[in-house]
Amino acid sequence: MTTFIKADKFFYPYATKVGGYLTITTDGKFGKHVESIPEDSQVIDYSGKYIAPGLVDTHVHGYAGADVMDNDKDGIIHTMSDALLSTGVTSFLPTALTASYEQLRDICQTIGEHYDEATGAKIQGIFFEGPYFTEKYKGAQNATYMRNPSFEEFQGWQEAAKGMLLKIAVAPEREGSADFISKVVASGTKVALGHSDATYEQAVRGAEAGASIWVHAYNGMRGLTHRELGMVGAVYEIPQTYAELICDGHHVVPKACDILMKQKGHDHVALITDCMRAGGEPDGDYMLGEYPVIVENGTARLKDGGNLAGSILKLNDGLKNVVDWGIASPEQAVMMATLIPAISVGIDDKCGRIKPGFDADFIVLEKDLALAATYLNGQLVYAV
Repeated sequence: MTTFIKADKFFYPYATKVGGYLTITTDGKFGKHVESIPEDSQVIDYSGKYIAPGLVDTHVHGYAGADVMDNDKDGIIHTMSDALLSTGVTSFLPTALTASYEQLRDICQTIGEHYDEATGAKIQGIFFEGPYFTEKYKGAQNATYMRNPSFEEFQGWQEAAKGMLLKIAVAPEREGSADFISKVVASGTKVALGHSDATYEQAVRGAEAGASIWVHAYNGMRGLTHRELGMVGAVYEIPQTYAELICDGHHVVPKACDILMKQKGHDHVALITDCMRAGGEPDGDYMLGEYPVIVENGTARLKDGGNLAGSILKLNDGLKNVVDWGIASPEQAVMMATLIPAISVGIDDKCGRIKPGFDADFIVLEKDLALAATYLNGQLVYAV
């Protein structure tokens, strides 16, 4: 039986519809938005609340104790996938860190063979955050494995992933990076630039070769000065590129987030979490890849040196933060956590928007944008 969702507001890709009903078809797809319905219709009443597309996290390493680097099928396909529903995420890219060719190949094989068995948030692809980075901006990653890019390695990973490796990051100053970027982009995978000491000109060459995404803008990259614009200047200046942004208030202060949004436009900023296994878990000791991490006071930091080591951010909180900080409207915030990340990695034909024929993956928000419920294929899968 067709179901109708009643709410005060519905966030569509480029418009907001007030009142009325969202149709959910019997096969779990979005139907049309209508103003009136037959008397005997099945209605789920969310009066006083808002409906938005399910959130799309294109950079997330772990959650609920699970981590992609463990290469544990159940951890990724079930634990992480299921738990992300409590953050409003209905589509995500499991994200790997810098590691050996063999370890990354094995991760590709595990996800490539089992991604469609995910029982919660849908695995739409894989993101490799590494290993082609520069040691100076290694962050919480192992520089031992950092090296110049190899298209042959990429092909091996992609074959193991059965085509699911949708996004790979590289430092554009690495030898051979422009050739690597052009070949990878031609093959259909998006390239991101980050963990880099590149000059502005080197970053421009990377973008000219086809790179279109910036890995967690500001973090892990050469800053801007009045004599060398660096990576941050390139993020600001190069049009038609998408900037990932971690809006937990720790990685980037709100005013810097505001400046980035003004420079890029809200339609070119993708909210991400960069969350590690401690997301949704108590404070304490954890591991990020090969490194011990201490989680406290809302941050995850390396025990050795105290650098930030991913985040414990929930994407629904990042969405709410940018509105609470006064740097985005609710419509812009929803867009930055749904459609824009989906567009950035080429999956906006599957998720990130309310559109007839798409899977009915959506969230219910309170008027203050706190998460109230998550739906997958038209079925309630999480409620506060």
